Amino acid sequence: MTRLDDEAFTADHALIQQVLTQVARRVVGQETMVERLIISLLTGGHVLLEGVPGLAKTLTVRT
Repeated sequence: MTRLDDEAFTADHALIQQVLTQVARRVVGQETMVERLIISLLTGGHVLLEGVPGLAKTLTVRT
């Protein structure tokens, strides 16, 4: 990696951490789900959220 790549990676990492922090303020206890949603968003993939009622699926998507 070049220095420019390292700086871009560091900036991207900081931005992703900020997104995770902000979402965690609204969605408590679902860190794994939020991380996987971010990964899907970054890779252009799709996500199917399944689970029992009350796990903040809808809130997470709206956030």
